Amino acid sequence: MADIDPSAPQNSANKAPLPLGQKPISRGRMTLLFIVMLTTAAGNTAMQSVMPSIGTELQVDDVWISLAYTWSALLWVIFAPIWARRSDKRGRKSMMALGMMGFILSFGLGGLILVLGLGGMLSVTATLLLFAAARSFYGTFGSAAPPAVQAYVASRTPRAERTKALALVASSFGLGTVIGPAIAPLLIFPVVGLSGPFWAFALAGVVVLITLRLRLPNDDPTFAGRGQVLAAPFSANSPNSFSQTDEDDDAGAPDRAASDPEPTDDIPHLSWLDKRLRPWLIAGVVGGHAQSALLGLSGFFILDQLGLRDDPSVGAGSVGLVLMCGALATLMAQWGLIPTLSLGPRTSTLWGMALALLGTIFIANAYDLHTIALGFAVASLGFGLYRPGFTAGASLAVSRAEQGQVSGIVASLNGSAYIVGPAAGVWLYSHHQAIGFATIAGLCLLVLVLGWKALESDEVLEGRKDSD
Repeated sequence: MADIDPSAPQNSANKAPLPLGQKPISRGRMTLLFIVMLTTAAGNTAMQSVMPSIGTELQVDDVWISLAYTWSALLWVIFAPIWARRSDKRGRKSMMALGMMGFILSFGLGGLILVLGLGGMLSVTATLLLFAAARSFYGTFGSAAPPAVQAYVASRTPRAERTKALALVASSFGLGTVIGPAIAPLLIFPVVGLSGPFWAFALAGVVVLITLRLRLPNDDPTFAGRGQVLAAPFSANSPNSFSQTDEDDDAGAPDRAASDPEPTDDIPHLSWLDKRLRPWLIAGVVGGHAQSALLGLSGFFILDQLGLRDDPSVGAGSVGLVLMCGALATLMAQWGLIPTLSLGPRTSTLWGMALALLGTIFIANAYDLHTIALGFAVASLGFGLYRPGFTAGASLAVSRAEQGQVSGIVASLNGSAYIVGPAAGVWLYSHHQAIGFATIAGLCLLVLVLGWKALESDEVLEGRKDSD
């Protein structure tokens, strides 16, 4: 049983003192973490809303615009786990700052290259190659921030609350995807044109980085994503007793006193092939490719269905409107449905894929802006349930000592979906519209079938029931 410090802060949820050495996340710090994630999400979705129009303006095939993201996504897959494990030793704050610097460089240089390319000062080939190089800063260094934020939150929340906590963090991406497309058309200035959103979000990134440096205290992790927290409130029958479940020593965590910090040198290596993670990673990679493919082809589908290929600036507004509707649906899932219905990881994942499948079918048969936006909203509602469900499921499948590593694996896996997913979706769509949407629907159906059989129940994951 862990020793309790009588002077330790009180947990507002259960009025129990937190164990020695563990501090809860304050509202101010959670807000700052939320803003870090929101800024990067808003910037990337603002970029996605204008890139189809930029491609049309440059007069290049759609697939080449999608391939411009591939290099960045590949680097994300490689470096996210490295930065995640490094955060266990160097601290989460330093990795968040590194991620923001990568974001700023990527958007600043990307904006400059697009200004030169759209202005005719660079050839189309040079523009695309240099833009892909600028995006590499985001893939290489920007990938440090999300796993650091996720590990920071996961290591300071108990198992039963982790789905909600991670859903809140994930919802920052949802809110960002509302803000980005909504303001992207307003950032198309006369001088810089369609590259305006790049300049605006590079400046926003500078502001966030300065705030992060000044407002978030330096953290020196003496444990690896591991928080000594109470597993449950005090029992009504024994209010002065402390009951410890597998909160600290679950799923293969080293056997040690809860009050003893775990040296970072003793962190067990977490393999991608770990049987505890395998079903969640399969669900993540398949569902992630379905989501990235749908996002990749949606902008071009909108331009085609609405006949906006000849007016790229107007097309950017229509694409942004559809993306914003999808983002609002994502927020409804993550801020409304998951916490209100207390959805666990498995439930969120399966219901999410079912709705994503329905929305994809709806989009494929839509012929005007209203029906396209409605279908995209339904699909986004599904992906909004699926992603935090899969993330929380992977987190709960392993021990608290392995949270830093699993956050890196999840971030890397999410990035891997954008290596070939968007380009493949656009390539299939360019051959025939039905092929692209049928492939996405098939991936959603595959997650449903495999997930129904293989994903562990919510009761077992959240510690409410022993596994067989």
